[in-house]
Amino acid sequence: MMKDLKVLKNNKGFTLVELMIVVAIIGILAAIAIPQFAEYRKRGFVATLNSDAKNAYTASAAIIADGLSPSSIALIEGAGYTASADVTPTIAYVNDSSYVITITGLAAWGLGTNTATIDQDGTLTKAAP
Repeated sequence: MMKDLKVLKNNKGFTLVELMIVVAIIGILAAIAIPQFAEYRKRGFVATLNSDAKNAYTASAAIIADGLSPSSIALIEGAGYTASADVTPTIAYVNDSSYVITITGLAAWGLGTNTATIDQDGTLTKAAP
């Protein structure tokens, strides 16, 4: 009988209180992290729109340098621009010294400003979370 008691004394494990404390800590961390995750996603979407606008502008400048006119998105895509997923590019072209490229994201992204625009001079109007 004494031998059995020694075995019980040497058992190691976690008590219910210790497990409850760990669960509470995980809950607190999740309560902090989940709202921040949504903000990180929005910032990622904004970065996508802004970088797509810059990339489209770079391709349009390459077209102009080649002596052509960036009058359509198809021409800009032919110069190396590839739109990111869920992004819609458009161009309002008047002439080589007057055009605006607009990059629009999905409305489901929930951004404050869901578009990024860049003009012929490279002036970027950024999207905003």
